[in-house]
Amino acid sequence: MAQKVQFVITVLHRPKLLIFDEPFSGFDPVNADLIKHEILQLREEGATILFSTHRMESVEELCDYMALIHESNKLLDGKVDDIKRAHKTNTFEVGINAFNENELLAELNGNFKIGKAQFKSLSDDLKLSIQIKPNESPNDLLKYLITKSRVNHFVEVVPSVNDIFIKTVTKNE
Repeated sequence: MAQKVQFVITVLHRPKLLIFDEPFSGFDPVNADLIKHEILQLREEGATILFSTHRMESVEELCDYMALIHESNKLLDGKVDDIKRAHKTNTFEVGINAFNENELLAELNGNFKIGKAQFKSLSDDLKLSIQIKPNESPNDLLKYLITKSRVNHFVEVVPSVNDIFIKTVTKNE
């Protein structure tokens, strides 16, 4: 309750600049959602909001720009979408019912980098992670898969800010 009161007092006069350190720490999901909506409202009204947080899902959900600082070194900075775009790998998760599974797997192994995908599905699909080459189009992969199977799931794997954080920090240690 003290944190909620402190937050209300902080935003009551609608400041133009807010700096939060771990703003959702200690809140249950309902109150964290209330705080999040208030922060988004302040942003819509033109406030500049700075976060210091280790909760990357908050960065992903609320921030337009980010800077990753580790051991006093700035490792990344820029628009969140641009950083995510720079770290994507042209990988797609697919869920398919293959007409001939063994034949399809052999062909896919010859043309792409494939692995098992871990997404959840209500179907008994063959779940694959397929990486295409930078010059290839997702449409080409989808057209190919449609001729060999029934496609139930086709999603580009976009790295989360959390994944990027872990990869960047471990690479720089």
